[in-house]
Amino acid sequence: MQIIVVKDQQAGGKAALKVFAAAKARGVKVFGLATGGTPETTYAELVASDLDFTDSISINLDEYVGLAADHPQSYAYYMHHHLFFAKPFAASYLPNGLATDPAAECARYDQVLADHHVGLQLLGIGRNGHIGFNEPGSPFDGTTHEVALTPSTIAANARFFARPADVPKRALSMGIGAIMQADQILLEAYGSDKAAAIQAMIEGPVTTAVPASVLQQHPNVIVILDQAAAAKLSAAVPASALGESDFNFGTKRGKIRL
Repeated sequence: MQIIVVKDQQAGGKAALKVFAAAKARGVKVFGLATGGTPETTYAELVASDLDFTDSISINLDEYVGLAADHPQSYAYYMHHHLFFAKPFAASYLPNGLATDPAAECARYDQVLADHHVGLQLLGIGRNGHIGFNEPGSPFDGTTHEVALTPSTIAANARFFARPADVPKRALSMGIGAIMQADQILLEAYGSDKAAAIQAMIEGPVTTAVPASVLQQHPNVIVILDQAAAAKLSAAVPASALGESDFNFGTKRGKIRL
């Protein structure tokens, strides 16, 4: 697991761009994408870059149950607003939050994942350690499923809605088993409210109580953190002003500073 500690979220977006560029350079054609506040600077950097995704496929982690794709708080709308408007893909897949048969929709999405092997999967992490909407207790071999969101996740997402009561209580989410099939995983986390989850993910036991801890068992994970998110790590590396030439993804384990 490579851990990159950066000055702030803006620097994290620049670091993430390098990961995407390296993936494109080695021929990755399928990108797993995430939503929320965490990847916004990453998407801004991708939009400003010269990377071309018209030969690529995107597969998103999740979608709220009950929101149409054109709802301003749906993840389909988010992706168009932050990325697809400027960087279209050959095909982009998201779960259908209005599916009348959630079980059939989950099976459809599992087939999408079977047909398109993810080369690079982008993740955030919840305060309770969730990845995607795989809440604590989710099985490590799980497939796409409908999930009841925990109170902490609902509270964290309330800032995106006019009223707390408007926050959806359920979602469709890619399972941890599918996430772990990706060739490479990039997880970003910023802010002190993510520090405990990051410590548990990296230094704690592998347990379904902290879904992200399973990433310890993946062979190719890059974690980008700001200083606040890295603060509880036992050997946190302070951010520094290293130049572009010092940014190196060759290290297999340990921490890299930017």
